[in-house]
Amino acid sequence: MQYTIMIVEDETDINRLLARILGDEGYRTVQAFSGTEALLLLERQEPDLILLDLMLPGMAGEELLGHIREEKRLSTPVLVLSAKSALGDKVALLKNGADDYITKPFEPEEVIARVQAALRRSGSLPQRNLPISYKNLTLYPESRKVTVNGLALSLTSHEYALLLLFLQAPEKVFSRESLYELVWQNGYYGENNTVNVHVSNLRRKIKEADALEEYIQTVYGIGFKLG
Repeated sequence: MQYTIMIVEDETDINRLLARILGDEGYRTVQAFSGTEALLLLERQEPDLILLDLMLPGMAGEELLGHIREEKRLSTPVLVLSAKSALGDKVALLKNGADDYITKPFEPEEVIARVQAALRRSGSLPQRNLPISYKNLTLYPESRKVTVNGLALSLTSHEYALLLLFLQAPEKVFSRESLYELVWQNGYYGENNTVNVHVSNLRRKIKEADALEEYIQTVYGIGFKLG
């Protein structure tokens, strides 16, 4: 099944960038460049998810969100895109019906991860319960068990979440910022060493079970990926 995502963003370059990022992941996109255009498109079809900018001509994103939830009574997941990073702004939008909040500028892998998470929460995207294997490592989502060369690893919840992210997007390079926001669900302030410490611990535990293979690669200046 191909999922349809509506992008509501008046900046042409950002709209096209999002369409390319999502298209590369196999999603079908519908593009709107104003709030009123988005309303017209919603009359014709209900997408599986909406990416919504706030600063829109004609009808602001907050007003469009209210129309989606109160007038049309759609349960479609709505992910807000905004340069506003204040906690109060995020909380207000989440209370008014947004499902998630992505701060600009964004990382492509963060957009994809949050889209997948929102679709999964809504029931549109099935949970991956089958074991995920890479080299000599296997992760079992249902039991949250991880084995390397048949040996069970003792991982913290954050180490498990990091590993699951890497395994679900094996070609993606995750920035430290996106990993922190996705796993710890908190704002990243640049000097926080939390991600490095947890990735280092995860690497050490895997290496103790398999010293011959590399599983997590550092991409210098950017972050980490499976490798």
